[in-house]
Amino acid sequence: MIKGIDVSSWQDNIDFGKVKASGIDFVIIRAGYGRETSQKDNCFEQNYNAAKAAGLDVGAYWYSYADSAEDAVREAKACVEVIKGKKFEYPIFFDLEEQSQFAKGKNFCDSVIKAFCGELEKHGYLAGLYCSTYYLNNYVSNSVAGKYALWVAQYNYRCTYTANKYGIWQYSDEGRVNGISGNVDMNYCYTNYPIIVKAEGYNGYRKAGVKKASTVKTTATGTSNTSAKKSVDELAKEVIAGKWSAGDERKQKLTAAGYDYNAVQKRVNELMSKPKLKTVDEIAKEVIQGKWSAGDERKQKLTAASYDYGTIQAKVNELMKNQ
Repeated sequence: MIKGIDVSSWQDNIDFGKVKASGIDFVIIRAGYGRETSQKDNCFEQNYNAAKAAGLDVGAYWYSYADSAEDAVREAKACVEVIKGKKFEYPIFFDLEEQSQFAKGKNFCDSVIKAFCGELEKHGYLAGLYCSTYYLNNYVSNSVAGKYALWVAQYNYRCTYTANKYGIWQYSDEGRVNGISGNVDMNYCYTNYPIIVKAEGYNGYRKAGVKKASTVKTTATGTSNTSAKKSVDELAKEVIAGKWSAGDERKQKLTAAGYDYNAVQKRVNELMSKPKLKTVDEIAKEVIQGKWSAGDERKQKLTAASYDYGTIQAKVNELMKNQ
């Protein structure tokens, strides 16, 4: 599990050196919003340069107001213009959260997601979708959500989204991190995006090594070409990046290409595996038994283990009251 934050011009004068020293490994920076390059986030350049200088891995997001698929393409083009020439270790996310967009229904939401992310992919970026669990479940088709890197928002002690594998969970908007004045969004990442991005040559990186599409072998009758097989690791990373569709379609494509679907899927699950969280009741009982210390130390331990301290403590108080 990798710890990260996301920031915009709402957080001003960030000391990324202190952020890095506090245990944060990555930051997703707002690049801008809307359809014009003039809508670039006022702190984007400053945040990008300072985060890179501090040794943090960086991704970006673009807040959408698109009212059509064509408008989403214009937003993507503005985003590309703003971020070009820079390198990102994390995906570039389409931020879908405007009520006016959800009011137009699932087909509309699917169309703007595909339009924006498709345009990013044309320019060599690993495209992702940011959305809350409620709207993912009700306004985005599973097949569309599964095509891109997923960044899921749910302020809870655990993320309940199960329709697709997600790479990042935004679990709080009230985090406190050394180097930032005020609250900041907090995230856990379960996918090693830097490895995928650099291996596949996304986001301004050159692809790590050029693999031959075929090998030539000499036979008694001359030479013949045989397709070079990719490793399970390579395929798993491509699956996570959305190159092999999802569900039955993924299975069909991998099998048709001569690969062992089960072996590849097993590796995908390993790369994206997340620690299984215990229930609120279970943790509350452990707290009562003294397994999670007390006071601020308890709060720190529970938060570090991905639990919502307030929810757990409320359950502890309830159980103690009933004893």
